[in-house]
Amino acid sequence: MKLLLVVPAKEERKERRLKGKAFQIPQLSLGILASLTPEDVEVDYVDENLEDINYEWGADLVAITVMTATAPRAYEIAQNFKKFGAKVVLGGIHPSILPYEALKYADSVVVGEAEYVWQQVIEDFKRKELKPIYYGKRVDSKDIISPKREIFKNKGYYFTSILQATRGCPYDCDFCSVSLFFGRSFRNRQIKDIIKEIEELNHPLIGFLDDNLIGNKKFAKKLFYELIPLKIRWLAQASLTIADDLELLRLAKRSGCAGLFIGIESISEGGLKEINKRYQKAKTLLEKIKRIQEEGILIEGSFIFGLDSDTPDVFDETLEFVFKSKMALASFGILTPYPGTKLQKRLIEENRIITYDWRLYDCGHAVFKPKNMTIEKLQEGLDYCWYQFYSYKNIFKRVFSLGYRFPLLGIPVLILNLSYKRMLFKTTDISSWFSQKNYGFIPETI
Repeated sequence: MKLLLVVPAKEERKERRLKGKAFQIPQLSLGILASLTPEDVEVDYVDENLEDINYEWGADLVAITVMTATAPRAYEIAQNFKKFGAKVVLGGIHPSILPYEALKYADSVVVGEAEYVWQQVIEDFKRKELKPIYYGKRVDSKDIISPKREIFKNKGYYFTSILQATRGCPYDCDFCSVSLFFGRSFRNRQIKDIIKEIEELNHPLIGFLDDNLIGNKKFAKKLFYELIPLKIRWLAQASLTIADDLELLRLAKRSGCAGLFIGIESISEGGLKEINKRYQKAKTLLEKIKRIQEEGILIEGSFIFGLDSDTPDVFDETLEFVFKSKMALASFGILTPYPGTKLQKRLIEENRIITYDWRLYDCGHAVFKPKNMTIEKLQEGLDYCWYQFYSYKNIFKRVFSLGYRFPLLGIPVLILNLSYKRMLFKTTDISSWFSQKNYGFIPETI
């Protein structure tokens, strides 16, 4: 039996691969499927963002992980494989929320996390008794396993030393798919297992793919303390609340934290309340960012536009805030009503969604009617912020300032800024990278 694990690209264009290669990372969810697959099954992995799909490889079973923006392409890939006689299983955020849509194009759908059902999928396939839908249960922390990383070798990734320490997020932002699937649950892996995986990676720079690494601060402190002897550098995503706990912040730095991706989203109190991010206060944003950066941790802030409280002034105001904060990197996106979220339900009720073309659900396109500006103004404002922040003038001004404060980080920050600049030939290429994350098979269906 031959199993092919597939990551679909949003668009099948070789030039996009060249521009986005530095930002492409392996899909750990598919690596976990490979680990769960019996030894008698031949497994291969293809990421369409980096290489062409070989439909003639002879796959018996094809598993495709799908997020909303890649759903149309995933469906096309599924149909192509079915023409070659393969059975196709779809999983991931999008099929988990819309399983019956996905079933129109595939033989089976995994809803939720796959750890407890994947071997059953394989056994049923071998018996020619594949079920239409498999409902995965939420995986217990002790059962979260490491991916089979051999499948990622020689695929062209620049950075593969990544892992997850936790799953879920304790917050409940209205636009977020993570809180939709996990609720506000938060699971911590055994610290000894995390340390073992990092040691096996044997790399000086580690990336944590957690939605919020500090979601459980007590756990985070224990983890950071255990990381100190490893003498690594690491990057992660965290909430701005890390600045509220000085002990936690300093432990993060001591353990090797070099940079954090932080979803700031809005700089106004009204905007933060609107998306149910009430734990964050607009008046303290700059103070907290400064506190984190004073510890020597670089920040990439993420911002979204199109909130009901946003007016056309929001673009210049956000840029002014970003420049004043002196953060190393920033990303900008348009509010996107992903399937099943509270945001989508509200906009449906208000008859404001203008398209269900999933290809446009990438945080780079306006798919609903904004309240206080035109769709065109929202799109133009997004592009304006990307191009202003990543103009050569502002890049070098920013890098010079950072290099003065953090001499060892000047060059890496310059490289990252110029990488974003290269991608600005098509704004949505960047925006989509920061859109709905693909965790493979995520729990609960709506």
